[in-house]
Amino acid sequence: MPIYEYQCQACGHELEALQKLSAEPLVHCPACSQPELMRKISAAGFRLKGGGWYETDFKGGTKKNVAGEASACANSSKSDGACANAGNST
Repeated sequence: MPIYEYQCQACGHELEALQKLSAEPLVHCPACSQPELMRKISAAGFRLKGGGWYETDFKGGTKKNVAGEASACANSSKSDGACANAGNST
């Protein structure tokens, strides 16, 4: 469930509310009881971590999987030397 931010147009009170996507927006301010709450537009509050499409598909150059580079090399059965030089930056 997303967290929505609200601000009262009457008193300026700000609050966050955990609501379902299908839930109706809040209207009444808990501070002044006026029906003046407006939902604010804000950035998403999450961060994508680990190896996945968002990390590997949109990077250019030779660094494709920065987060999983060390673990990928540890589990690698290749002996081409690519993982041996992965941690060395000069």
